[in-house]
Amino acid sequence: MKVSIIGTTGYGGAELIRILHSHPSFTIKSVHTTRDEVPVWNEYPHLFNIMDNKLEPINPEKIAKECDIVFFATPTGVSGKLVQEFADKEIQMVDLSGDLRLRSTGDYQTWYKKEPVSTDLIDSFVYGLSEWNKEKIATSTRISNPGCYPTATLLGLAPLVKENLILPNSIIVDAKSGISGAGRSPSRANMFAEMSENFKIYKVNEHQHIPEIEQQLADWNSESKAITFSTHLMPTSRGLMATIYATLNKSVTNEQIHDLYTEIYANSPFVRVRPLFTYPSIKEVKGSNFCDIGINVDERTSRITIVSVIDNLMKGAAGQAVQNANIMNGYEETAGLQFLPLYP
Repeated sequence: MKVSIIGTTGYGGAELIRILHSHPSFTIKSVHTTRDEVPVWNEYPHLFNIMDNKLEPINPEKIAKECDIVFFATPTGVSGKLVQEFADKEIQMVDLSGDLRLRSTGDYQTWYKKEPVSTDLIDSFVYGLSEWNKEKIATSTRISNPGCYPTATLLGLAPLVKENLILPNSIIVDAKSGISGAGRSPSRANMFAEMSENFKIYKVNEHQHIPEIEQQLADWNSESKAITFSTHLMPTSRGLMATIYATLNKSVTNEQIHDLYTEIYANSPFVRVRPLFTYPSIKEVKGSNFCDIGINVDERTSRITIVSVIDNLMKGAAGQAVQNANIMNGYEETAGLQFLPLYP
């Protein structure tokens, strides 16, 4: 199948190129940006003598005629406008932005401070949390890829919420991401001198991924309303860790919870439930599409701690996007994604 990537000058687009370049069933036909028509390697020198495609202007008619799938790796606020130009075309779409994740246009305006696309367009997209929405993804042609923080958080919480094992409004998420999660655009806050040997919180109770997480939790359990969610930047390029706390609503043991997670994710090749009393670190998933999960029940306080780690550019963005494209087209969901984590 022929693939087009729109928005290849950001980290998400570059990661899509890395994955799709060696995919057994997808071939990169074209790459697009609003910048000058130059070779991709001019933007990313590590692709020199590997990828000769030139960055092309965005032409929906031409892309739809020549390609089977288009990936949008463009910023929130840009993707929605571009997607509208493809809405009447016979082409599969996978959007990595936040423009099509929230069903409520009011929530989108509140959290993203931008004008939303139409409700009809939003409703035509399936939320692509691969492990939990596989049946809908398989019958869809339009996927809204989850954000990085929601992916790690929701995969960590899903068994507890769906099995009604925690008080729905007791959830606290303490999340940390590498600097690539803040994007490639230059900013003072993300300069080396500002981030090296530093660790800082940002968007306290204001992060735009909060309503996305709450929306999915409410779909799983109607009693779930609001979460406490904080985000931090770490002085690393990649990696995301969500440390999640919640109050149990019944007496359970570590062994029972571990058995539950192991059983639920037994057929999910990219979710690795760690042995009891062992906990993942971000380096152990770097460069891969894995989500590693560790759990601990504190019987003294009747609270549970879940540690969920991903590579924010892989499972948190491009990796899950390709996983969804695989599912959508009936391929093995692991196709093109069997990267071992980079270690050390």
